[in-house]
Formats: sequence, structure tokens, C-alpha cells
Amino acid sequence: MPGTIPAPGTLAGHLIRRIHDEGPLRLSTFMAEALGHPTLGYYTTRDPLGAAGDFTTAPEISQMFGELLGLWCAQAWLTLGSPAPLHLVELGPGRGTLMADALRAMARVPGLTQALRVHMVETSPSLRARQRATLAALPTAVQPPHPIAWAGSLEAVPDGPMLLLANEFFDALPIRQMQRTARGWAERCVTWLEPESRFAWTLDAGGGAELLVPPGLREAPEGAVVELCPAALTVAGEIGRRLAAHPGAALVVDYGYDAPPLGDTLQAVRSHAYAPVLDDPGQSDLTAHVDFRTLAATAGAAGAQSHGIVGQGPLLQRLGIQQRAATLKRGAMAPQAHAVDLALDRLTAPGQMGRLFKALALTSPGAPPPAGFEPSEG
Repeated sequence: MPGTIPAPGTLAGHLIRRIHDEGPLRLSTFMAEALGHPTLGYYTTRDPLGAAGDFTTAPEISQMFGELLGLWCAQAWLTLGSPAPLHLVELGPGRGTLMADALRAMARVPGLTQALRVHMVETSPSLRARQRATLAALPTAVQPPHPIAWAGSLEAVPDGPMLLLANEFFDALPIRQMQRTARGWAERCVTWLEPESRFAWTLDAGGGAELLVPPGLREAPEGAVVELCPAALTVAGEIGRRLAAHPGAALVVDYGYDAPPLGDTLQAVRSHAYAPVLDDPGQSDLTAHVDFRTLAATAGAAGAQSHGIVGQGPLLQRLGIQQRAATLKRGAMAPQAHAVDLALDRLTAPGQMGRLFKALALTSPGAPPPAGFEPSEG
């Protein structure tokens, strides 16, 4: 008996109509719609962060994370010769917590706040509203003198000297997956099984999938999956172009790997637990591990210089998180001191975020390694 097609006006209904009209959808198309549909997408309809949401990011765990990244920016600005004006850009700023903590730390460096032109690259209306509220609550002395700007893409940010932060941004960009079959490589797509009333995986062998697989992986065994993220390469190339043309530095922190992109890492998270990837599109966060090696190579090909890749734990240790934790605990009551210890462990321990999350630094050509990425530290 045929299943019931979701009602019009729902994201599932929209996707089913697309499949009926166009055939199975590439995974990248399914992800882009599920996460970013302008009125029905996951990020455009909610604030997904925090205990009441679906996941928690490092800035929400502790102020220490954003403060240290702010001091990283301050040191990079000094190393670059203190250019003014300076574009401070954050990709995917969440609730604005990271930027708020970073600006408070950067305000300690004379002249830096006055040089800043802050740009928040965000497409979600609900998150933009949350970011505005977070940043408006900063003390006047910490507020940059020029109004904070919001943009829908990095391309919309003016050229010039730039410091860029991207924390858990690249993992949510749509990916494509190629799978090795007995007959060769095929692309994984999403279809709709009407009798069962559910989305399901299918394979498209007619799209030249093998040509998209890196040559070194084409002989992978049957069943192997290779992930590609064209959107990430576009952003990495734009970062590289800007750093090649003007003084600057970028810091990317995300969960991922420093290895060839072999393996299925796609996952869905809802209410802080894993969920089936294809169930209830638009109601779960969809992410995949970041291919740091390819990001670095792409930005490098566009003219930037790459540094790293290092684990989040070692990076934060080198930037002084132990000392900052000790300062926060000084004079604190026992429950607050315990909370600092828990946050420190969650951010840096190998079994927590310290190893799975990694960091990549990109700079203008010829710039010295940024703080935390010095060769002697690696």
C-alpha cells in the first residue's frame, strides 16, 4: 500500500517533490536543503545550540575558548604590523559567544579594538538575531567603534587586511559521497520509497563518479566511501586568495582528520544524540568530518601559507588555557572551580574534544607561524 507523502509546506514534502521532478538527489543537494532551505531548513528555523538544542560547541562550554582565540588574533595582528583598518571575520558565528569572548580579550591590546571592522558571516535569521543580542550586550569599552556587519558569504566581505575565525563551520557544509561498487565508482544519492514512506540511499553510476575520486583512492576496496566537499574548497580558496592579496591570518577549528578522505563520516544529531541521517530532514543537524589536508592544499594553491595541523587540545595548551583556568578558579567557590575543571577537560582531553577536534592556521605568504603553530611545538 502506498505510503503517505508528507504534507505540502514541510521540508520533507518539498524534497519528495524535487525527487519526483528531478530523480534522486545528490547528498550535497539533500544536505543543502535540509540545513539551509530559506524557510524550512534546520539552521534557518531555530537556534540549535545549548542544552535545549541539539549540540554544544566549544565557545558555549567555556569563555576560555573564545578568549584564547581572541588573544591568538591579537598576537597575529601585532605580528602583521598592526594594520588598520582590519577586517575581523567569523564564519558560522553560532550565538555570537565566541566573538563576544574574543572581543573582550582583544580589548586588552591598545589600538586593536579601534582598528577592527567586524563581519559575521551567517545565513540563519534566527542565529543572526541571537548574535546581535549577544554582541549588543558587550560593555561599551569592548565594542568596536564601527558597526558590526553581517554578510551571507565571505565573498561579501570587503577586501583588505583580515583575521578570520571558523569554529565548527566547515563540518556543516554539504558533502558528496562516492562509493566503490563491483562495477566501479558511483555517487550516493537520496531517493523516496513511496510504498515504505521513507527516504533511502541509492547509487548513481552515470555521473563520472570515478573522475571525482582522488587518483590515490580509486583502487579502494568494494564498499569504500570517499567524501568530497566542494563548498569547503570554494571557501578555502577564497580565504587563500584574500591572504595572498593582503596581510592576514585565519584559524580553522573543527572535528576532522589529517588523512585521505576515505570513509563515511556523515552523521545526524538531535537532542544531543545521534539520529538516522535520512529521517525527518530539517529536524536534525547534519555534519561530516572535515578534510583538513585538502583544505590546507586548496588555500595554499590560492596563495596562502598553511601551518599545522594540530589537535585542539595541544593548541589550547600552547595558548595558555591552563593558566587561564587557574585565574578563573582563583577565589571561586568550589562549584564554579569544579565547572572550570570540567570545561578544561572537555576542551583539551584526548578522549574529549582535544584530539578529534583539530586546528589549521593559514597566513599570508612569508608570515611566521602563528601562536600555537611554531615548528618547535609540533
